[in-house]
Amino acid sequence: MIMISDKVKKILGKQHYVVVGEHSGVQVCRWTKNSLRNKGVCYKEKFYGIKSHECCQMSPSIIFCQNSCIHCWRPIELCQGEKIKKIDSPEKIIEKCIEGQRKLLNGFKGYDKVNKKKLEEAQNPTQFAISLSGEPTIYQKLPELIKLLRKKKISSFLVTNGLNSKMIKKLKQKKALPTQLYLSLNSPNEKMYNSWHKSKQKNAWEKFNETLSLFSDLPTRKVIRMTLVRDLNIDEKYIPEYSELIKKAKPDFIEVKGFMSVGYSRKRLGYEKMPTHEEIKKFSKLLAKKLKLKILDEQVFSRVVLLGKNKKNMKIKIKEI
Repeated sequence: MIMISDKVKKILGKQHYVVVGEHSGVQVCRWTKNSLRNKGVCYKEKFYGIKSHECCQMSPSIIFCQNSCIHCWRPIELCQGEKIKKIDSPEKIIEKCIEGQRKLLNGFKGYDKVNKKKLEEAQNPTQFAISLSGEPTIYQKLPELIKLLRKKKISSFLVTNGLNSKMIKKLKQKKALPTQLYLSLNSPNEKMYNSWHKSKQKNAWEKFNETLSLFSDLPTRKVIRMTLVRDLNIDEKYIPEYSELIKKAKPDFIEVKGFMSVGYSRKRLGYEKMPTHEEIKKFSKLLAKKLKLKILDEQVFSRVVLLGKNKKNMKIKIKEI
């Protein structure tokens, strides 16, 4: 049983992915590359303290997703469905993702301006960003994967579209929640949700709201991530609706981020749909005021603003891994 066709593997290979096993993959993030060349770090390092050069960007379901979001810059056009039929073990996925990361980093060894110390440290990631592509909660052994990462003292950031509340419940029951859990919130109401996410899942809006309701009781760090697109979902008239959804979730932090017209998203949304950092910050101020929160930090180049109550718990502590 072939999960990912040779044709798709070839396309992903040209885009500098390493396909791992039957359904997983890894790709070196631009911020990992930048950090290795001392040219800046990811906003997640600035906000939360994780190390960009020690981060492994991967997915256990690289091209499996329920949605076809209009803003997604990943290869959703190559999607292989919503279910993984032949399941790889967590041990294999972690081992092969690290091997794949090392392989992709080989080219830096001959680069004069690389930070040699960072390159050496990058060979053994201390952080897994489970968000590369696809929807990671589709992978049936996700709890075991996260627990194994924790055992190896590797922190984990998991990004979900919120359509698999059963897996979120399972992560909680098995005490396998990630170091930081992200929920993507891009649409303020059902009508926009349906046109934005183009989900293949029945009753997707209801399922998303189920996860929103679960969010507040999860004993881990929780972040709502909003991606804003000019002329679509950034209008301040939507702030009351966004606020009600966010109040339901009670996240620790909110990342308000600007859409970038890169990768596959360029086929759907042009450069003119990219909001400036000033636009993002204006919207963030209005949202923060409505929710009685503060702007805690920002990264202009990434067009992202962080909202929360205070800076006290921004940085991740070892015990939280």
